Amino acid sequence: MTLVSGTHDAHGATYRDRGGRQVVDHYGKPERVGGAVRKVVGAIEMGYGVLAVAGADRVEFVDNAVSNRVPAEDGQGVYALLLDPQGGIETDMYVYNAGERLLVFLPPERTDSIAEDWSEKVFIQDVEIDDVSDEFGVFGVHGPKSTEKIASVLGGPGAPEKPISFVRGSMVDAGVTVIATDSPLGEEGYEVICAADDAEEVFDTLLTRGLNAAPFGYRTWDALSAEAGTPLFEYELAGTVPNVLGLRNALDFEKGCYVGQEVVSRVENQGRPSRRLVGLALDSLVDAVAEVDGDADPEGYDAVLPTPGAAVFAGDEAVGEVTRAAVGPASGDPIALALVGFDADLDRATVRVDGDEVAATRTDLPFVDGSARSARLPAYPSD
Repeated sequence: MTLVSGTHDAHGATYRDRGGRQVVDHYGKPERVGGAVRKVVGAIEMGYGVLAVAGADRVEFVDNAVSNRVPAEDGQGVYALLLDPQGGIETDMYVYNAGERLLVFLPPERTDSIAEDWSEKVFIQDVEIDDVSDEFGVFGVHGPKSTEKIASVLGGPGAPEKPISFVRGSMVDAGVTVIATDSPLGEEGYEVICAADDAEEVFDTLLTRGLNAAPFGYRTWDALSAEAGTPLFEYELAGTVPNVLGLRNALDFEKGCYVGQEVVSRVENQGRPSRRLVGLALDSLVDAVAEVDGDADPEGYDAVLPTPGAAVFAGDEAVGEVTRAAVGPASGDPIALALVGFDADLDRATVRVDGDEVAATRTDLPFVDGSARSARLPAYPSD
């Protein structure tokens, strides 16, 4: 459940389920709000699951499980993946060293299964794993003015500068932790963590004190991250080998063994994977999108855009599928991310929409240049 439903309701929120957790879908006018995030700053309540890993062997235990190196220093974090034996992504996560424990932020639908799996793998090690999702409020602050926003309300240290590092301070009377993000929306960004009891006050502070921030929901998050070229767990990552996504910031090729590492290393040594993530501009749908009043009916775009899994063709040959499509908040034009054959010739690309093939144009990612570049932008060895 959301911790700040009163504030959300006051702004006219519509909700949706995200992995068993209630989050804001939109407040109305999600495209216009996305434009505000691109131009100034916005704030969103994040729908994470959170695990606490304590004990003397906590860093070694988690480091042996994930694809990236877990930091040993308080105040530092890392973006990492948990893979299956075939190299497919079981979940992505952020792992933060919070002194006497690690805090692991991951998709809410993966929290129970990961906690159970890790608990079963603790033998003689000094490791304790707890689900602490209900103990925290987590809010994202994104946009070119996000640093100014944080500075206007954060008491104590200045905003952290290094991506996925954090500082501790206060907002009004609440203790907070402020994390510098890896720019998933293609803008400067932070996450603000507080005790659940302080969530309402902290969110109100982020919206209305100092520099005002526009509240936005996950419909806008999905569109902004698509513009930024950021693959997300629920659309692109789940079950995919990370090399296919060019997700190099989540991989440490020098660290010791973890499940799935052999597959990842083998694909890396081949020079390129069999598929890749690309951007598609859906110019042929511009008129259809323009006929939808997205302010009055944000869901109206869903009937116009290709759905996840929609086939992508190069001429008469099916070469891949759309992972998600959106109306870009920056341009107002329809865009899509797609997984296609690595060598697919997309000069005459089409996408199947409601039984018809509509023209699509291969576009370099990101679709727009913001105040920062997403650390998850696809990067392939042969590019």
